[in-house]
Amino acid sequence: METTTRTTRAEPLAGKIALVAGATRGAGRAIAVQLGAAGATVYVTGRTTREQVSEMGRAGETIEETAELVDAAGGEGIAVPTDHLQADQVRALIERVDRDHGRLDILVNDIWGGNFLLDFDTKMWDVDLDRGLRMLDLGAKSHIITSSIALPLLVRRPGGLVVEVTDGTAESNKGFRENFYYDLAKNAPIRMAFILGEELRSVGGTAVAVTPGFIRSEEMLDIFGLTEENWRDGIDKQRHWALSESPLYIGRGVAALVADPERARWNGQSLDSGRLAKEYGITDADGSRPDVWGYMLAEQAGEKPSVQDYR
Repeated sequence: METTTRTTRAEPLAGKIALVAGATRGAGRAIAVQLGAAGATVYVTGRTTREQVSEMGRAGETIEETAELVDAAGGEGIAVPTDHLQADQVRALIERVDRDHGRLDILVNDIWGGNFLLDFDTKMWDVDLDRGLRMLDLGAKSHIITSSIALPLLVRRPGGLVVEVTDGTAESNKGFRENFYYDLAKNAPIRMAFILGEELRSVGGTAVAVTPGFIRSEEMLDIFGLTEENWRDGIDKQRHWALSESPLYIGRGVAALVADPERARWNGQSLDSGRLAKEYGITDADGSRPDVWGYMLAEQAGEKPSVQDYR
């Protein structure tokens, strides 16, 4: 069924249909909520529901709650339990979107859930093969399956957008990223955005990779033993924590990117939250504009940057 809602200045995405794949928590949840705040109808997917918990074991964050947050922000949130490694489940999801609206305007691939598999300071040959391959499944194969099945609906109309969410940009990820499998899993979406950008260009579409900085997700706050209210207490534990950001920051950045009528200028590129903030004039919840990737690139260049200059 066709959606025909008038777009207003306050709701630049009114009438748009979005799918945020991997919207249970963190960046995915924040992006979904901010798309809703801009007026979009947002399908939110993931493996953790109020009845079932994924292998991450985080029962407190569910896709139903994300959908409710989208509603509260002013959009329409639709929770659809989906394992994006199961092609039949993804097909059922896209068939539902097609039946409901006959269109898909925005696909956000934020599927991950592999942090618990990361073995720091471990050589490739010392990492359990099954753990490594599972990380690639979660961070790369899931994105491929989802794009393969969703893109025929997205390209039905010109102007479709694919957002690949990852960790790092093409520039920042030139160096080594944690371990062999994590490096591949997080660089793959950057390359996917580049390739899809080339292919979508001919049908009036766009693909962009985006990354948060040092994000204070629910999981990361738990690791630090902190909350969003007292997060600054962790600054002495990790030198880049002072430049950390709430999930709202990347959510606002992606929503601004999606609403940008000139977004095709970013086609095939990778953008971080700090760059999005500068380009679109947005800030984090506390009014700051953290840029941890810029800070780290300055460090790598041999500079001694000031934290104050990057917040």
